[in-house]
Amino acid sequence: MMGPAESDMQDLFDKAILASRHILTIFYLGLAVALIIYAARFIKKLWDFAGKAFSANDTDFLIALLYLLDSALVATLVVVVALSSYDSLVNQLARGDEERSRRWVAKTDPGNLKLKLATALIAISSIHLLQIFMKIGNHTAEQVGWSLAIHGMFLLGAIALGLVDRLTNADHPDQIKGAEDK
Repeated sequence: MMGPAESDMQDLFDKAILASRHILTIFYLGLAVALIIYAARFIKKLWDFAGKAFSANDTDFLIALLYLLDSALVATLVVVVALSSYDSLVNQLARGDEERSRRWVAKTDPGNLKLKLATALIAISSIHLLQIFMKIGNHTAEQVGWSLAIHGMFLLGAIALGLVDRLTNADHPDQIKGAEDK
């Protein structure tokens, strides 16, 4: 059992650690600035795409369209990471009673965010593979093999994350049900 001085020190330590989460806001704002810069590059790609829309052959047109889709997925990934992390680690903890907030941290389930990120990486990787297959003659067998291997590792990683999440929540069926309801 802790004495009053140790309890006060523990409370001070807990409050300092929780307050340090606000430093993360700098990173989320940095991601927002990076997203603005990325959007400017996207507009340039879109302009180039529109300029070649009627002169490009179908394969080149589709590959250019896939580049635009890839850009949208990357931007979505940045937003998902920034919003989810900010809401989970900074904003959610700022709401309401401080003690309730500290208990909420222990119940945070990062599994769902990890699966979303893995799914986004797989989607981006799939688009890159499709672009390679559309112009297979421009790539060596080794490049194609490495691209397939990397994509396969993303898939295996996502499956492993899902299994680990499922297994770690197997002892808590109410958490699994709650995750499926969302």
